[in-house]
Amino acid sequence: MSSALSAGFGVRTQARISDLEAKVDPAKLTQLRKSANEFESQFISQMLGPMFEGIGTDETFGGGRGEEMFRPMLIEQFGKQISQRGGFGIANQVYGELLRAQEASHG
Repeated sequence: MSSALSAGFGVRTQARISDLEAKVDPAKLTQLRKSANEFESQFISQMLGPMFEGIGTDETFGGGRGEEMFRPMLIEQFGKQISQRGGFGIANQVYGELLRAQEASHG
């Protein structure tokens, strides 16, 4: 897709999202945005997980059962931080779909 075409698509999509937002309660919008951000954070964490499977532990400064227990929490925090700093753009797409679903369910 050309950049001009994709830029036009983004403008139309944003205009559609703005129209949908005008019809939804602001408290609900906040909840939808939070859900979309959490989804992206979990998605990123799942994508990062395999990167850490092959990494061994350094027994001198850590490792063992403690590191095994806390590594998933570390990966989850990495996912949250990446998402908060812009992420992959998945949250915006999910947010738009949640708005469309909200509109469809309430006519």
